[in-house]
Amino acid sequence: MQESVKRNVLLNPGPSTTTDSVKYAQVVPDICPREKEFASIMAPMRDDLVRIVHGDPKEYTAVLFCGSGTICIDVVLNSLLAEGKKALVVNNGSYSQRACDVLTAYHMPFVEVKQPVDTTPDLDVIEAVLKDNPDVGYVYMTFHETGSGLLNPVREVGALAHKYGAFFITDSTSAYAMIPINVYEDNIDFCMASAQKGIQAMTGLSYVIGRRDIVEASKDFPVRSYYCNLYLQYEYFETTGEMHFTPPVQTIYAARQGIKEYFEEGESAKWARHQRVMAAIRQGIDRLGLKEALKREVQSGLVAAVRYPDDPAWDFEKVHDYCYERGFTIYPGKMQGAGTFRLCALGALDEEDIVAFWEVFEQALVAIGVSAPVTYTE
Repeated sequence: MQESVKRNVLLNPGPSTTTDSVKYAQVVPDICPREKEFASIMAPMRDDLVRIVHGDPKEYTAVLFCGSGTICIDVVLNSLLAEGKKALVVNNGSYSQRACDVLTAYHMPFVEVKQPVDTTPDLDVIEAVLKDNPDVGYVYMTFHETGSGLLNPVREVGALAHKYGAFFITDSTSAYAMIPINVYEDNIDFCMASAQKGIQAMTGLSYVIGRRDIVEASKDFPVRSYYCNLYLQYEYFETTGEMHFTPPVQTIYAARQGIKEYFEEGESAKWARHQRVMAAIRQGIDRLGLKEALKREVQSGLVAAVRYPDDPAWDFEKVHDYCYERGFTIYPGKMQGAGTFRLCALGALDEEDIVAFWEVFEQALVAIGVSAPVTYTE
């Protein structure tokens, strides 16, 4: 009989809290990843990853990579820009800034459309840039800026990309398998995620989901990376059923279990659970007088970026450590020039976990001498 593993409530933006069944899925007999037995589990997994975003596996495919979510940003940006084209990045947060950093590292041509980090991007500005740059090959935008909790207008920007002859890539790492996504309705040509996020599995496996026709056309695009090349990995999967390089074997078994549990719970029920968790997070924020960096109407409903109180006794590290010692993890923010911490409605959590967290958090405030409700000077 399997023993339960000590359960921590992770309110950081990933890795997320997992079920024991996902953890134990990694405990398998040692196997060479080139065996047919192992390769046979990846084909249905790839199709399932496409179905999570309602794609037809004949039109869309999932390509697996060994690495954190950033590997997918690297892969799509360097692999999918045709000769003579340039990228367009809507930059309104730390994760879209990462896309600009990747393109700069590869010395690739791109147009950066800077937008505010705390509100919805201006579609007219994005369209004007597309009008002025007919050589844009793809438009890139984060689905959900995990640093702030901002939900971007993916469907509308995808439509603009298509209107001007470009295809649309979105970093959906912190939305995939949480917020319902439909690649057709949302005008998505490529999206991406990591196993430790929405499917509630383990770190080390990431995947790009995208249109087969564009992937196959990309074999004629400039090759800018060997390891992080989308067509090379796709073609190897299609030919052999295997990853081109050594895969994270145990992590893939855990991902298979996470996908199984995703479909057992169901898209609507899972999203409703994430919403319950965020409602409980917001109840605690309001009760303690905490303030968020963004208005709630522009948030995704998965991440709350909470401003540090203006109390001289406030110390994030002390609060973090107090909570961590009692099984709860909070995480610093990623908003330029703003002191924030993040509370995330990810993982195998429900509202009772958040009720228990707020009890501990309030104890932490008392322990370090911060008055509750907390105070702000503005």
